[in-house]
Amino acid sequence: MLVVRGGRLVAELYRSGPDASIGNHYGLGFARDVDFGPGVLHDVRSISKSVVGLLYGIGLAQGRLPSLASSALAAFPELADLRTPERDAVTIEHLLTMSSGLAWSEWNDGPLTSDETRLFWKAEPVRFLFDRPFAAAPGTRFEYDGGGTTALAELIVRAAGKPLLDVAREELFAPLGISEAEWVTDLRDRPLAFAGLRLRPRDLAKLGQLMLDGGRWGERQVVPAAWVADSLRAHVATGDFSIGPGTSGYGYQWWTGSSDRAGHPVAWSAGVGLGGQRIFLVPELGLCVVFTAGEYRNHEVSRAEMRVFGEVIAAVR
Repeated sequence: MLVVRGGRLVAELYRSGPDASIGNHYGLGFARDVDFGPGVLHDVRSISKSVVGLLYGIGLAQGRLPSLASSALAAFPELADLRTPERDAVTIEHLLTMSSGLAWSEWNDGPLTSDETRLFWKAEPVRFLFDRPFAAAPGTRFEYDGGGTTALAELIVRAAGKPLLDVAREELFAPLGISEAEWVTDLRDRPLAFAGLRLRPRDLAKLGQLMLDGGRWGERQVVPAAWVADSLRAHVATGDFSIGPGTSGYGYQWWTGSSDRAGHPVAWSAGVGLGGQRIFLVPELGLCVVFTAGEYRNHEVSRAEMRVFGEVIAAVR
């Protein structure tokens, strides 16, 4: 657990615990106990999605990537056989906000039967996404969906002409002084864009501070300020989907919600990963709180972390 206030690291706590690559989630590899400290990488799981969202914003500002209003499927000419008016209506923004309307079941199934697991094994993961039937009209309903992140990452890689981790290192990590990072790959050596990133907790805190500062780090505007603002505000209501009490919406691969502080709601945004990985941002208080954990099969960790997060908010003066 790390607490950053006003750009300063004010609290930091580490302890031993399990760390498991996302491959372990699919029956590959094993969890291991680690003595955690500032220099130890940890699987951040779906915080990877939040990083992909930032990389898309950077590439879009550089003129390399399709606009938010453009058809996502049209950006993949090799999938022309899938094109229909309904599928063409799915935009890049719908993928960013997980509101494509394409049927996807990720949270309600076991780890070996969810669509995320099927995505992991597919030779053509983007085709798998767009070949899904529709469960709702595009833009009308939130459905947690790692397939959309996979498609966004593929566009980033194609536009940059280099691997996803190289793009992240050059465009995002290096400016922040993040020198160590890994991105777990599938059996075809493709990075798992939706959940494969490994970072140190202090570097998660750097990403959080970057967002609190509107995408600026020192003298450099690393991520466009407008993109940061749009990423951290709700574009779609999450409904029954929740990372814990107070969750209400979803931005561009970032969650939104509010917590009580002395009887008043305080808005927050968050990058979130399975097992207890969190970057909580509270702009009103200039606050960033980072959690990592190894509770990959215990969903109660969300409530525990929300409780501790609430206690941190209450302690701020």
